[in-house]
Amino acid sequence: MGDSKYSVSRRGFLDAAAGTAALTTVGVAASPARSALLPGKPLRVKPVLAWALNVKRELTSWRGYGGLTTRAEVDQEARRIEAECRKLAEAAEFPIEMLPLAMVNSTGEAAAAADTDADVLLVYASAGPTKWFEALAASGKPNVMFLRQNSGPFYLYYEIADFRFLRKSEEAPREANMDADDVVVDDYGDVLWRLRALYGLKNARGTRSLAIGGLRSYSVPGQKLGPAHVRDAWGYGLVTVSDDEVGRRIAAARADAGAMQQAEKQAAELLAQPNVTLGTERRFVVNSFLALKVFKDLMKENDCTNVGVANCMGSIIRVLDTPPCLIFSLLNDEGYTAFCHTDYTHTPPGVLLRWISGKPSFISNSHFPHHGSLTLAHCATPRRMNGRDMEPTKIVTHFESDYGAATRVEFTKGTVITNIIPNLTCTKWQGFRATIVDTPNYPACRSQINMTIDGNWKKLLYGIEGFHTVTCYGDYLKEVGYALKRTGVKWQNISEA
Repeated sequence: MGDSKYSVSRRGFLDAAAGTAALTTVGVAASPARSALLPGKPLRVKPVLAWALNVKRELTSWRGYGGLTTRAEVDQEARRIEAECRKLAEAAEFPIEMLPLAMVNSTGEAAAAADTDADVLLVYASAGPTKWFEALAASGKPNVMFLRQNSGPFYLYYEIADFRFLRKSEEAPREANMDADDVVVDDYGDVLWRLRALYGLKNARGTRSLAIGGLRSYSVPGQKLGPAHVRDAWGYGLVTVSDDEVGRRIAAARADAGAMQQAEKQAAELLAQPNVTLGTERRFVVNSFLALKVFKDLMKENDCTNVGVANCMGSIIRVLDTPPCLIFSLLNDEGYTAFCHTDYTHTPPGVLLRWISGKPSFISNSHFPHHGSLTLAHCATPRRMNGRDMEPTKIVTHFESDYGAATRVEFTKGTVITNIIPNLTCTKWQGFRATIVDTPNYPACRSQINMTIDGNWKKLLYGIEGFHTVTCYGDYLKEVGYALKRTGVKWQNISEA
């Protein structure tokens, strides 16, 4: 084989003319637009090349499948992998730390690669006994197995990954640590969305959340099932602070001329933006920026990136002299996750989607599904829905109280969106893809979406279990389902064919 080039058409990644490894545009953007939101912890990826050379024997089968026949070809493949991994990391719209390639040609080398301080192993299964791959899969780290059919030297495991490795030469899958969803053939776009899911999962786990007003069940009175679930399944740290403490800080801020001057300045800057109009009293916008500083100070002091309010329409609206709607919008636009309620039934989907997509989520009330349509509405709505640009917004009163500052966001019609409806304990999520067809103005919560559902909408009609819907721009159903397999949360994708 030597210096031969691999000619591939639809799904390959080698630039045969230049003789260099180059990611195609199939599934991977050449220069993705980065999110304006705060970046998370990088995903540490360890590429691993498992290889073995055949030894000729007389009068018996000695040559297994595979295109790597000499050590020189193995070294060439290693260089190709290193170049492709660099380009993969550059193409990602989220931070990837690509670790040095590990070469596995023995059980000991497989054990050493498995013991690497990485978040995920990207395993190039060229050849070798299944026990090497079992050791890598048993590392406790997610494994993504990459197989070559057309993108380079043909890999043995393109033939046997299923039968020998996943099924152990039996009828049904028997590999405890991997399944068919962890195997990719030729397509780095398929690698990237899996890494995106694992990046989201890494950053969603261990979230520290500030619960203003304490923990309160929204849907199941007296049963704090959501907080127990997020502690156990997601490793959340929950920090509570009383409304009275927030009130004391608000009072101190009002007495601070510098704090008031800053809030006035921020309100003026917001209202001067060309796509923002004011439909409520200006003082509520100033109050929101004053409260924003108090919320952010409390989050910083307690190392929290998420915040919720237990008593939105109870004591806190009087403490802040506005509901927290605009405050939450501003926090989400910066990259935090700020949602109504502290029952933690809809927080995990919002946090996971934020990290997977690099975009904020719109948490809303679900309405009655009908004729393939669904309506969503809520008052605490992000403006930076695509992760970069601000949607046109009118700042109005909160609907039910007709008081304070909330956001009416004009969502972009025609946008494909991901929607998740968790059940009341957040242990089962329904997901579906949809398209925004209208942003109506019903007498309801201020920001509204009418959508057409992609999939069997009657599964929602007859099977919906929760109440709130979590929505973000783009299609991330594959990533969510892939991440949830590692959490114990049940997943139903109703847009799946």
